[in-house]
Amino acid sequence: MNPVQAATEVPNKLKTTHLFGEFLVSKGILTRPQLVKALDDQRRLGGRLGEALLRLSMMTEEQVTQALAEHLSMEYFRFDDISKIDMNVARVLDETIAKRFCLVCVGEVDGRIIVAMADPLNVIAIDTITLKIKRPIKVVIGSAQEIRKTIELVYHGSDMEEQRLRELVAGEDAVQGAADERVESILEEAADGDADNSEAAAGKAPVIRFVDLLLSQAVKSRASDVHIEPQDKTMMIRMRIDGNLRDMVPPARHMQGAVLARIKILSNLNIAERRLPQDGRLKIKTANREIDVRVSTLPTIYGEKIVMRILDTSGASHNLDKLGMDTNSLSVLKNALSQPHGIMIVTGPTGSGKSTTLYSCLNYVKDPSVNITTVEDPVEYRLKGINQVQVKPEIDLTFASCLRSILRQDPDIILIGEIRDKETVEIAIKASLTGHLVLSTFHTNDAPSALTRLLNMGIEPYLLASSLNLVIAQRLVRKICDKCKEPAELDENVVKRLKLGPEKLQNAKFFKGHGCKYCGNTGYFGRLPIFEFLVMDHDMRDLVTKSAPEAQLRLLARQKGYGGLLESGISKMLQGLTTAEEVLGVTFSEDIGDVRVEQQELKVNIPDETKK
Repeated sequence: MNPVQAATEVPNKLKTTHLFGEFLVSKGILTRPQLVKALDDQRRLGGRLGEALLRLSMMTEEQVTQALAEHLSMEYFRFDDISKIDMNVARVLDETIAKRFCLVCVGEVDGRIIVAMADPLNVIAIDTITLKIKRPIKVVIGSAQEIRKTIELVYHGSDMEEQRLRELVAGEDAVQGAADERVESILEEAADGDADNSEAAAGKAPVIRFVDLLLSQAVKSRASDVHIEPQDKTMMIRMRIDGNLRDMVPPARHMQGAVLARIKILSNLNIAERRLPQDGRLKIKTANREIDVRVSTLPTIYGEKIVMRILDTSGASHNLDKLGMDTNSLSVLKNALSQPHGIMIVTGPTGSGKSTTLYSCLNYVKDPSVNITTVEDPVEYRLKGINQVQVKPEIDLTFASCLRSILRQDPDIILIGEIRDKETVEIAIKASLTGHLVLSTFHTNDAPSALTRLLNMGIEPYLLASSLNLVIAQRLVRKICDKCKEPAELDENVVKRLKLGPEKLQNAKFFKGHGCKYCGNTGYFGRLPIFEFLVMDHDMRDLVTKSAPEAQLRLLARQKGYGGLLESGISKMLQGLTTAEEVLGVTFSEDIGDVRVEQQELKVNIPDETKK
């Protein structure tokens, strides 16, 4: 054995003579009959005892790993905090070896490389990595599932993809050298109509690698959109992550036009057409799953701008119980969805999660005995068991014309992607009054203003009052990163803007994200929704029928116990899920003096039973 191998810490657990199965029985984890059954499965199908226990669902992978660590007197490594892993150390080992032996380097201590292994008894693996690393190692045991996830993150994480992009761009810039001063960029050539050159360049290896890495990085970074924006002599690439745009690595100057052409080719768009907007789709494969990418082009003064919307179905659960609503709100929503007819509207700006909420509602009501049809622009997610229609205004296939045809298709539930005009609203009301449940979206600031907007569009108050069941306003706020979460204090001015009384401040704890590698030093990771509910009960219908002012509708909702977006955001903040800056960034609060006036007016106009 060479000196490097001699320095390897081979755990003394290898010397133990106690069998793992007997250990599990002695600890009361397994019964004797269960052990016999597992050993029989092991003899028939092979593998280690732990694999047999997993096949028979007698133990989870984490339980097996923890028990094995105790049996072998080894350290059990938890992967709950990925920021603990030193990426530079992790990448000293080739990915092929890490995947072959299901192991990953997680750090360094006392001059030794810590290696987390799913099978610490694999002497061949220990010898192989010792020879490759040429450093002393310390073996710890970890869950195979968590190790595989970490391998994907280490070798294909967003920072790794960005580094590859930088190396690719740097290499291409070096190839160009001084020639950049003499040669016009492909982007400028493309603007002059040289489509053939752009198409030829789009097929070159560096361009293909750049686009592939760009899309891969977008998926790994959880980006919802990728913006490719030509400038005067450069190109800017930005990704929208958790609602905010972040600058990314742009392509080398001579590749810019070819990158645009490559994306258009993949999306089946006409690369020769640069004067008009175009829409297309493409699919990418990453981590053994397919992801849809919606592509939109827009001619600008410097060339075509491309925006790619990443539609990762694996990232959207479309589960009503996982939307983040409180128990009372969730009960109200499920009750509205159980109604045989009526209209439910989700309102909010673009990118506020309206489609996710509606798709979750469809999944909740989906049943083989129910005919569900949607009309959308565009169809973002394809749902099994549901008839989805894409509108095409260029051939007069609009929301209104689709709805007229859908009503002749014997529907039970109809989803309208967006209410855009009076005709669409009138058909939706007609559908609801004839026994159909209609779900749709609208663009207003809050729930009460949706009613005012519909009335201003010319809808009769009595029709709106009799057909509408529920209005939900929605926003998305960024969630504090769990890895770098720390206590925080609120400024006095922020407390005033949030209208937090002494009773709420008494035992309240506030948090913020310090910023770490896991969240890209933003302090936030992921987003969560906040909601405002307006339920159309008897009292609310009376006010709508009388065309009551929006302020009265809002105050009645508060008296009924339904808080606004600000109150919902404060609730999430008090739970330690988000920050005051996020809540104030997407909500607004009314002046207290105005509210007092509204209360005085409301006491005159609403029935006594609505007062508290």
